[in-house]
Amino acid sequence: MMVSDVSWTEADESRSARWRAESGAPAPRRVTVADDRITADAAYRLASVGTALLWRGDFQNARQLLQAIARRIDRKPRKAAASPIESFNFHRQAQSQRARTLGMLLVPLEADYSIPLRRAPNVKEACAEAYGAGEAPSVVSLRELLGVIGAHEWRKNGVEVPALGDRIHPHYGVFSPVRGEYVGLVAEAPLPSSKLAFDIGTGSGVLAAVLARRGVKHVVATDQDPRALACARQNIARLGLAGRVEVVEADLFPQGRAPLIVCNPPWLPARANSPIERAIYDPESRMLRGFLNGLAAHLEPGGEGWLILSDLAEHLGLRSRETLLAAFDAAGLNVVGRMDAKPTHPRASDAADPLHAARAAEVTSLWRLAARNL
Repeated sequence: MMVSDVSWTEADESRSARWRAESGAPAPRRVTVADDRITADAAYRLASVGTALLWRGDFQNARQLLQAIARRIDRKPRKAAASPIESFNFHRQAQSQRARTLGMLLVPLEADYSIPLRRAPNVKEACAEAYGAGEAPSVVSLRELLGVIGAHEWRKNGVEVPALGDRIHPHYGVFSPVRGEYVGLVAEAPLPSSKLAFDIGTGSGVLAAVLARRGVKHVVATDQDPRALACARQNIARLGLAGRVEVVEADLFPQGRAPLIVCNPPWLPARANSPIERAIYDPESRMLRGFLNGLAAHLEPGGEGWLILSDLAEHLGLRSRETLLAAFDAAGLNVVGRMDAKPTHPRASDAADPLHAARAAEVTSLWRLAARNL
């Protein structure tokens, strides 16, 4: 999270506070104080040109104003695209601009994360989970704060994972296992061994938990992100699997070899605009290529590497199937099997989605890879 200062003038006084932005967005240069008297049209015009509104009115009215600004953004016609990759690029540009504009409605936080506004909810626990202990008054976009509140509810209530027969409790900034098809593939693929498995880039720990529940005696789950490590450890402990799953900080692979190595890398080779997007976007396929290129050296003889990967990138023109197969070959890997599943998430059937054609054709695959005998 980026931490700097945001400054503004209020009651003829210069003021400042700590700026919070999980996305890394810089503090807005122009800030004006606003309250319940401002109209949605006026707020939208200011936000569109980069003027932030520091809210001093009713908190629930601020939420309604944010929704009103979003409706005005969404009325703008989409650019016509000549190809799937152009559709993707236009979609990403629109997403980025939408996030910037909506991020211009700001709310204050006291040092203890209380919100000094009428009808404001108690967000102290949610903010402490996302940001750590409070130290000083700060300012955050309402859009980000609502994400913090939503993440707290997910963490508290958990996400039902049918393949696990239990719930996973994702932390703020850690990808939630709401897409069940990739978890289901790991739950159904034939195990080459129940002795040991590595789960590379474990995130919430869901795949490590599934493997342990399937009878793998020892699972080493790795990640580099502190939030993911804390999230996975908490989920593994809650599920009663701490004696069988070891969560370690590592860049991809832990030490040693295993008869089964599982990895569900980000599926799209593009730049992430925020930390949470790193679970979706993998610039230049760095994690995918790192996993493939290191797999043979970490597999035990006769072992398998399971790559769980959507082909959405192929339908968007971001990566071809030939490129993926060539990467397998260059890493000294053979394909010994593949299992496929169609996504069932709502976007797959949403005809209004700008990427609908690609999403409707998407297939998630579990590639069973083995080191080639030279």
